[in-house]
Amino acid sequence: MNTIKNIHWGIIGCGDVCEVKSGPAFNLVDHSSLVAVMRRNGALAQDFARRHNVSRWYDDAEALLSDKDVSAIYIATPPASHEHYAIEAIKKGKPVYVEKPVALDVASCERMIDAARTYGTKVSVAHYRRALPLFTKVRETIHAGKIGKPLHIRCTTLQASTEKTLDPNFWRTRPELSGGGLFFDLAPHQLDLFCWLFGAPVWFEGTSLNQSGRYSAPDLTSVQAQFPHDVYLHALWGFNNDPSCDEDLCEITGDKGKLVFSFFKPSPLTIITSTTQEVIEVDFPAHIQQPMIQQVVRYFQGESENPCSLEEALLSLQMMEKANRPLVIEE
Repeated sequence: MNTIKNIHWGIIGCGDVCEVKSGPAFNLVDHSSLVAVMRRNGALAQDFARRHNVSRWYDDAEALLSDKDVSAIYIATPPASHEHYAIEAIKKGKPVYVEKPVALDVASCERMIDAARTYGTKVSVAHYRRALPLFTKVRETIHAGKIGKPLHIRCTTLQASTEKTLDPNFWRTRPELSGGGLFFDLAPHQLDLFCWLFGAPVWFEGTSLNQSGRYSAPDLTSVQAQFPHDVYLHALWGFNNDPSCDEDLCEITGDKGKLVFSFFKPSPLTIITSTTQEVIEVDFPAHIQQPMIQQVVRYFQGESENPCSLEEALLSLQMMEKANRPLVIEE
């Protein structure tokens, strides 16, 4: 595989996620710069380029992929087009950093894996919570044995519907574009982290419902899984509750205590045992993907391991795909 000293990035899909979470970070990492962006709406691509001091913009992905000054590709489109753009970049030998969920479905991700192996092109997936201080501290605390042997994970994500999520044109609630609604948007962060912490699940199951009928995707999903060493997961995602019921909670319980934290809002890590309660405050970067992008750049340079491979991302996608099916009650 080829390595690159200075990474000159091109973004395919410079939409909302690129404004703060990721886009500016490409210019804040050593040996990394953002040199080109693409969006099908040329006026919006040009506006993004102007505001972020990017030298070139395109309204055609092939033109960006063929730009000789672009050495690596960040794919930030809806999941339905991840496979196509990733494989086109892979064929051109340009390393790829692709948003989560990595693909529309398991079969799509498997084709991406085959292409990356065939052409020998590096691909990393934007499961960026792996690199955030809160979650590296969670991993460190578990490995240090502060809660003893991990036994159980309880994860609850409850959000109210909003005017935005109820818009028929909102791509995240259109399964043909997102893969499976808001569950497919948020669950990759959580399920990937559990795989990162505990290993590939040995068993998993799940089911989904459309309780409100406000859009075509499910709005309630439950997942159960068993990880190595008998660590059991019970997780619930609901997107149709009253705002007063919103919840973002994860508890990892061991035989000597538990960890408590949130996934999607800045929160401390709380360590609770029978005798103590320790609250650890952690920093959250202004551009939340910056720590992960730093690791990806080092991987593309040949200086470190892949921070999240396609094969690793496939694990959480397999769990989501199995859970994203309707509950069937046999009479």
